[in-house]
Amino acid sequence: MDDLKPVVIIAGPTASGKTELALKAAELVNGEVVNADSMQVYADLCILTARPSDDEMARVPHHLFGCLSASERCSAGRWLEMASAVLAGIHQRGRVPVIVGGTGLYLKALTDGLAEVPEIAQEIVAQLCGHYDEAGGEAFRSELRAVDPEAAGRLPATDRQRLIRAAAVFAATGRTLSDWQADQPAGPGYPAAYSTILLMPPRDEMYAAIDARFDAMMAAGALQEARSFKALGLPGDLPASRAVGVAELLRHLDGEWDLATAINKAKTASRQLAKRQMTWFRRQIRTDFIIDEKYSERDDDKIFSFIRNFVLTTGE
Repeated sequence: MDDLKPVVIIAGPTASGKTELALKAAELVNGEVVNADSMQVYADLCILTARPSDDEMARVPHHLFGCLSASERCSAGRWLEMASAVLAGIHQRGRVPVIVGGTGLYLKALTDGLAEVPEIAQEIVAQLCGHYDEAGGEAFRSELRAVDPEAAGRLPATDRQRLIRAAAVFAATGRTLSDWQADQPAGPGYPAAYSTILLMPPRDEMYAAIDARFDAMMAAGALQEARSFKALGLPGDLPASRAVGVAELLRHLDGEWDLATAINKAKTASRQLAKRQMTWFRRQIRTDFIIDEKYSERDDDKIFSFIRNFVLTTGE
């Protein structure tokens, strides 16, 4: 274990300050930033996924941002495969990977390994997507409860993606997703020494940051980005089509909602996402350092001291 190389993880809910902290941490330790956000992998969505700016990405090397087309599907397994190759390259260059993101399943796959859930046929997924949209979230979750009570009890009716995922796994394999996930591998998805810093701001401050950030997105051209995305004509069941802000602005562009309604709905969806992320991190992620206040520069000294000590003492 002593020869394992360090990997710093900056985790937290959306709009918690992860991007800024990861960039400064990478500069501190001669590092390179690696994305662990399931929506920031898509090249077609820069503004609405709050991807780092060109100026920010020019300061240190960045990886897995905008690396896939929105027409593709990125799963935890696919991300882990891409990330493992990136991390190996960073370590070979004698630098330190700084993982940043709020997709808890990606981070858990990296540090704990990923259960080998069989690939689900897209025909099954498409059929369940149509059923969810026709029956509604509450009815779909009630049906799921009959075969997977754990998932139905844990997931809200509005979490379309994960409810459909749970139903599809059972339909294809006859086993629940939690049963598959219990068959965890013995080691991490990528062998390294990990240290996780978690940003967990007070909910009211985080919600205010979410609202302010979406207003800034709109000023930066989010509506035009959504219009360009719509022009791609992609199926609605693709992950990128369900990115927070995208779905809501598309409904405005389709004439279903006025712009003010779409913006308010997008802010609400962002707050719901942040709440789910915080719940996941509390229950699923092992952390080494937690900032339980709104992150600001006043926290840098203690965070950087912790990171510097971790990097300097790992592998000795």
